[in-house]
Amino acid sequence: MANPGPSQLSGTGGKKVGLALGGGAARGLAHIGVLQALSSNSIPVHMIAGTSAGAVVGAAYANQASPQALKEMASSMGFRDWASLADIRLPHGGLIAGNRIKSLLKVIIGDVDFKDLKIPFACIACDLYNGEEVIMKEGPVLEAVRASISIPLVFLVVKHNGRFLVDGGLVNQVPVNVARQMGADIVVAVNVIPLHSRRQPPKKEPKKAEPGMLGVMLQVIDIANLHIAATSLEGADVVISPDTSDFSPTDFHQARDLIIQGEIAGELAIPEIKKALAS
Repeated sequence: MANPGPSQLSGTGGKKVGLALGGGAARGLAHIGVLQALSSNSIPVHMIAGTSAGAVVGAAYANQASPQALKEMASSMGFRDWASLADIRLPHGGLIAGNRIKSLLKVIIGDVDFKDLKIPFACIACDLYNGEEVIMKEGPVLEAVRASISIPLVFLVVKHNGRFLVDGGLVNQVPVNVARQMGADIVVAVNVIPLHSRRQPPKKEPKKAEPGMLGVMLQVIDIANLHIAATSLEGADVVISPDTSDFSPTDFHQARDLIIQGEIAGELAIPEIKKALAS
């Protein structure tokens, strides 16, 4: 199914819908399920702002990749496939060089410029030296997305337009404000970080295996993002929060289950989105 285009305003009262897709490493795969629910219910998307994992999924959708195609691609990759993307290098600004991941991004998103995307798109990174939010919406999309996913110490820092950039989740976990700046009348925010994971016991007993270096670094970032996400969500008209509390930031091999959680949450939010459009 093709993406609902900006011209499809039927039933929206002329209002433009903007998506704000948040970061969350593997949990970001739940965004695919949310997009599937929106598409199945003919909810148009007129602009997308994404951070980190949300930037990857958002860019692909903005270039007209169907949720079903993204689902099939992610679900077809097993643990070894995901692990093979980690081109480990001697520590020099990051544990993983990211060249293999960039190659995968090219398959997922395509080698395209922002101006050629079917849906207006922006993604968020953070300037390593001054901590400023960097909103990218011009030039090669791959370069921008690669910068947005540069988790500190995990991925090699990206030099982009003279600035050294790292993961946008450090400053704006779910870029609601950016979607609004792009002209959205209704902002639907998708947060995949379990905001209450530290206050509620897990649904199932977590594995006791000692985490590896990558797992530790991702978990530390995840904890910090709990606080940033709550602030980033302010101003959203609708907030969709897939239940990712049973998943860790490294559970890429559980793509199918994460996507299902996204689709469930997306379907539950449809009445609220339609109400916002009709109000």
